[in-house]
Order: sequence, then C-alpha cells, then structure tokens
Amino acid sequence: MTRSQATLELPWQVPKLSPNVRMHWAARGRITAYVREQTGWIAKAAKLTPTHPFTVTLHYRPARNGRRDPGNLCLDCKASIDGLVDAGLAPDDTPEYIHETIPVIHAAEKGKPGALWLEISWEDS
Repeated sequence: MTRSQATLELPWQVPKLSPNVRMHWAARGRITAYVREQTGWIAKAAKLTPTHPFTVTLHYRPARNGRRDPGNLCLDCKASIDGLVDAGLAPDDTPEYIHETIPVIHAAEKGKPGALWLEISWEDS
C-alpha cells in the first residue's frame, strides 16, 4: 500500500471563526456556510478520490509570529471538513470515514501573507 496526499489551499489569509469571538448566531452561521461552501468547491475542483478513512489536517501560517492556540482553529477545521463531505469525498464526517487531527500552526515567513490549507492523506489500495 502507498500513501497519497493532497493539499487544498484555502482562499483566506486568517481563520474565519474562533470560539473566543462572540458574535450573533446568524453572523456565525453565514461565515460557517461560506467556509463550508468554499472548501467544497475547492475539493470538487481538485477531483480527489480518497479511500476511506482519510486524514485531514488544517494548517495555518500567520502573517506574523505571536502566541496562538491550535484549538482556536477547530471551528474552521469543522466547517472545512463539512465542506469535504458536501463535495462528496465522504458520506459523513464520522471517524469511520474521516480522521481529524489537531490543526498545525506554522511560523510566519517574512514577506509572505497568512495562509490556510488542508492536507488530506489516505492509503491507496
């Protein structure tokens, strides 16, 4: 068996959601729907056909260094995984189909804007 991997670049430079930010439920719902929809379209465009279960990791490289908590990226990660399900990569986001890992925060790189991306890996049969 070989291990395959795909990287999906997300089109925003900072996380869209945070459990530390209080906002109206409708505003949070609109942002969640946006993250979910955009991730779904990006996944469809990539034409991925991973086998189940596959592993998903959200990566974040901020524009500048500072103290950050990977747990604060969980809402972005959840909405992105839901987008992968919407795109048909898995029938559900349960552990039977998708293994979710703790988000990874990378060091800032001088002169580069912030970036978020999903790394998807799976075993080929």
